[in-house]
Amino acid sequence: MTTTTADASNLKNYGLITAAYWGFTLTDGALRMLVLLHFHVLGYTPFQIAMLFLFYEIFGVVTNFLGGWIGSQMGLRLTLYSGIGLQVLALMTLGFLNPDWPVIGQVAYVMVAQALAGVAKDLTKMSSKSAIRLVVPKEAESRLFKWVAVLTGSKNALKGVGFFLGAALLQGLGYRNALWVQAAVLFLIFLTGRFLPADMGKIGKKVPFRQLFSKSRAINILSAARFFLFGSRDVWFVVALPVFLYESLGWSFMEVGAYMASWVIGYGIIQFLAPQILRQQRRAPQAATIRFWTAVLIVIPAAIAVAFMAGLPSQWVITVGLIGFGVVFAFNSAVHSYLVLAYTEDKDVALNVGFYYMANSGGRLLGTIASGLVFQWYGLVGCLWFSTLLIIVAEVFTLKLPNPQKA
Repeated sequence: MTTTTADASNLKNYGLITAAYWGFTLTDGALRMLVLLHFHVLGYTPFQIAMLFLFYEIFGVVTNFLGGWIGSQMGLRLTLYSGIGLQVLALMTLGFLNPDWPVIGQVAYVMVAQALAGVAKDLTKMSSKSAIRLVVPKEAESRLFKWVAVLTGSKNALKGVGFFLGAALLQGLGYRNALWVQAAVLFLIFLTGRFLPADMGKIGKKVPFRQLFSKSRAINILSAARFFLFGSRDVWFVVALPVFLYESLGWSFMEVGAYMASWVIGYGIIQFLAPQILRQQRRAPQAATIRFWTAVLIVIPAAIAVAFMAGLPSQWVITVGLIGFGVVFAFNSAVHSYLVLAYTEDKDVALNVGFYYMANSGGRLLGTIASGLVFQWYGLVGCLWFSTLLIIVAEVFTLKLPNPQKA
């Protein structure tokens, strides 16, 4: 295969992977906002709402643990489009929820459906980000940073659009019709799976179960830092913030959805532009890069908490604080997403990325549960202080990171 043909094939595969990830991400963001707002209106407490997402996060951990192994043995096309198919099933399952069931029955039913969505999300994420390692030449590490930034940044921007879409569909079509529309659109994307190579990501040999645990010290340290970093975001963003906006500030569904969407879209744009903003087009990020930006992030939730405690206007405090947090967190996330691939050899990509995003899902699980529980006990300020503590722990781990050998 000539270089030109190979480049064209890589570009086609990158486009298919990105399109699948984009379509999934829209429904993932919409589903989260739709469920959160719908059940808050039904009278569920913040902790009960957090429990609705418990299986979503738990099964995300399990999926990342096993998904890398499955992808290495059966190919990333299977795992990617299995994730999309499971999301269609999750949307349809939620559409059959009966509001006349007892509360405990509704919670259990939604938790099972969210388990499917959790498996779907992490199969799709692991597959997409692993596949990017395989369509970028080994010698082009700085280009890898850009391509990862494009995929991750655009995904997060679309997740923000999904937040708005979920709120808009809930208000315009109602809970059940909103789910049917999303399932139909995602099914069309599922049908494009046949155009991606079936053997992408296969390593051609059996992998013992013990190898599911990363053997790379760098991957292990980065995974630990990722765990606490994403826990620090979700502890105040997942449940506490939207409930605070709706309940304490009296905003409507559309206002909450648009506000959350704007933040996530902006966050995604910053991730997309991270290589240019950090001025590292010719030299990929080093370990010092992530240490610096994690240290900066520590200050922001602490400053927001202090501003709230000082009695400053809530809307201004939360808006300015979110902008600062979003910019710095986006830099952190973009560099993290690059480093996990830079530390990884092609033959181990599915296994290492799966292990790494298992830690990501574990952090989200911690953050989701804490978001409902801490908010119910100590309010948004308590969530912000807990967020600060988690970032400090993440910084301690980044101090031990080596530089990527390929950078």
